[in-house]
Amino acid sequence: MNARESGLTTARRWGPWLVLLQFGLLGLLAWRAASNPGPAFWRAAVLLPLAAGCALGLWALWANRPGNFHVRPLPKDGAELVLHGPYRWIRHPMYGALLLAAAAVVVATPDAVSVAAALALWAVLWLKSGIEEHAMRERHPTYADYCRGKGRFLPRPF
Repeated sequence: MNARESGLTTARRWGPWLVLLQFGLLGLLAWRAASNPGPAFWRAAVLLPLAAGCALGLWALWANRPGNFHVRPLPKDGAELVLHGPYRWIRHPMYGALLLAAAAVVVATPDAVSVAAALALWAVLWLKSGIEEHAMRERHPTYADYCRGKGRFLPRPF
């Protein structure tokens, strides 16, 4: 098995599980935020990371037109490499948006369950983005150069 087949096998084997974990953790975080909003002064602090996450997510969707991506950690056949919008500074801005929203939940509900769920989401997205990046390097020869100087989920130095 060559490196390309190995990368595709890894993505096909682990991709669905990572997507399932991602959505499960997002559901848990949403449930935590809805069921335990925390003290009033914390709710005001939630607005900044939540607004930033929403803005980043919408900007990424606008830049990476629908149909050019999906939730699995493999590039779609015929997908273009997006180099504008937030992708100028961030390799995975949609994941960054999800992590900002998760941070908002942790601010709103600062307890062990919310923190553990947010950290688990970060780990899942880190693994998922690593699989995606391997596939992107195979599909787009300029992807390795594109990655230099860009943060994975947020602009560098993050």
